[in-house]
Amino acid sequence: MQQFEEQTASPPIEQTPLATTVMIDIKGAVKNTGLYELPIGARMADAIEAAGGFLPDADSRSINLAVVVLDESSVYVPKTGEETAPALAQMTAGSSAPSQINLNSATEAELTELPGIGPAKAAAIVAHRNDNGPFQSIEQLTDVTGIGDKSFEQLKDLVRVR
Repeated sequence: MQQFEEQTASPPIEQTPLATTVMIDIKGAVKNTGLYELPIGARMADAIEAAGGFLPDADSRSINLAVVVLDESSVYVPKTGEETAPALAQMTAGSSAPSQINLNSATEAELTELPGIGPAKAAAIVAHRNDNGPFQSIEQLTDVTGIGDKSFEQLKDLVRVR
């Protein structure tokens, strides 16, 4: 006679779904200003297209259409000849001061835009997130193999957890 052991199934682990879209606020010389939802990995060209394109008097040369759109970013498209204030210039696409990157939704490509993060460390961050669930704080970044205190100091103002 065979004996059967009663097995109890462990409850499924609930994971916060990762974002598949980003939100961007487009202002200035575009046909339809406003808030747009785009797929992760979308480029500024996609965002401008979603806003109906540039107005005829837009200074399109001031916008880097190749830049990947980051969640919660804002872009201002100036008119030709318009002087932009320094604070406003920081909001323009392709600026050297991007908004903070969300560790819980960033792609490997977005993570490699951070200083000191190459493809291997970006993959390690994503793997850590997939294996352990979403980051609860930016300090948990130091739990990722290859990211120590020195790296964290360099990254802490550039990343966030949401």
